[in-house]
Amino acid sequence: MRLPILVACSLALGCASAATAASTAAADPQGTWMVEDKSAQIGIGICGGILWGIVLWERNPGHDTENPDRSLRGRPTLGIPILLGMRPQGPLGPQTLWRGQIYNAQNGSTYDASIKPVSPDVLHLEGCVLGGLFCGGQNWTRVKAPAGSSSAANAPADVCSRVPDLARGTH
Repeated sequence: MRLPILVACSLALGCASAATAASTAAADPQGTWMVEDKSAQIGIGICGGILWGIVLWERNPGHDTENPDRSLRGRPTLGIPILLGMRPQGPLGPQTLWRGQIYNAQNGSTYDASIKPVSPDVLHLEGCVLGGLFCGGQNWTRVKAPAGSSSAANAPADVCSRVPDLARGTH
């Protein structure tokens, strides 16, 4: 999965955040989202008022070899949480900004991050280091479930079923 490495590369290079367009349409961050380079899909759910995200699909599955918790090293990256404990910044609404952290399995680091709906089918993710001095971002697009399938619609339930692991701080 290249999402974390892209965020890390953007952060390391100190790239400026991509501009996002505002939308007045209601946008729910829950669901299944394709990362910008189409290398992974992330399931996002709001569990107990907190937003979490896990890897649901990867073009090239990998392993979490750099995790700082030695007991978690080597596990498949498929299914691991990457959006961690994101909390709404203000009242919930169509443009609610969520802040928390993102885990990068490529280097085992966790970064400050935010997610904001841009439209019903686009989320903007931004990851930062050094207290927001260097940030990089990308837009994720909503994955529509094929006719007769509910896999994308079930993403919030899949994510929330992992909350006990997430609440212990594992990533």
